Amino acid sequence: MEHSWQKRDTGITVRIIICLSILTLLYVIFITVLAYLGLGFIPIMLISATFILAQWFFSDKIVLWSTHAKIVTSHQYPSLHSLVERIVSRTNMPMPKIAVAVNRIPNAFATGKGPGSSVVAVTTGLLEILDTDELEGVLAHELTHIKNRDVMVITLASLFSTIAWQIMQFGFYGSLYSGGSRDRNNGSAFLIVILVAFATWLLSFFIIRAISRYREYSADRGAAQMTGKPAKLANALMKISGTMNRVPTRDLRQVEGYNAFFIIPAISRSTFANLFSTHPSVEKRIERLLDMEASMH
Repeated sequence: MEHSWQKRDTGITVRIIICLSILTLLYVIFITVLAYLGLGFIPIMLISATFILAQWFFSDKIVLWSTHAKIVTSHQYPSLHSLVERIVSRTNMPMPKIAVAVNRIPNAFATGKGPGSSVVAVTTGLLEILDTDELEGVLAHELTHIKNRDVMVITLASLFSTIAWQIMQFGFYGSLYSGGSRDRNNGSAFLIVILVAFATWLLSFFIIRAISRYREYSADRGAAQMTGKPAKLANALMKISGTMNRVPTRDLRQVEGYNAFFIIPAISRSTFANLFSTHPSVEKRIERLLDMEASMH
């Protein structure tokens, strides 16, 4: 019998679609305003877009290098490989590469361009604190990110946000050097560009983070569907969060730049700062997972 939580979460899907639609409309308005002003921002846009797409294309290599994670074989970590193979066998996904980072901070992440070229990575700290079922839940969460192509979605969603930031900076410095009465028109145009670019960047900043939070919920649900053990993933999140609370802040700050990739951000924020976070609060995620578990009985 299929439980209610095993069905597609229509609410989350609708919210993601709404956010992406608003983001698309925002970017269309942004491009339209720039085209109307007739300013030469095309080179900046092309350079920024090329840089972002290159980051996405080489994302697996960049993240692995940055986190000191190494690709491992089934001979080096037989249990880990066998667990990933077991989860993958329940889906139509190809087997990802597996990496391990020697780091006492317990965490995991997925990277890569898509299911055909992806990496699932865990830290040695994570392997030390989780039992097999809990680790299975974490790996299933990361595999769901790969299956849903979340890295690609967030990269593309961030494309014009980054371009807007670059153009805003260009407009700011351009306005500084557009002095004099004959340059007044140019100065006004630069001011409009700054305001439009800033509004685009600010709104897209919050929308992209909302999309990211919804996709974390979606990955939790996907993991529960793959394993049939939502409570085990909830236990894993509790253990990871509790262990990280005991890690010195200076150590957490060294990996804070990779929070968007991790299953749980290295440094938790206040309730207000959750608006700026790429992840929902651990408490809310655990609550949802335990609700799924309760619906099974």
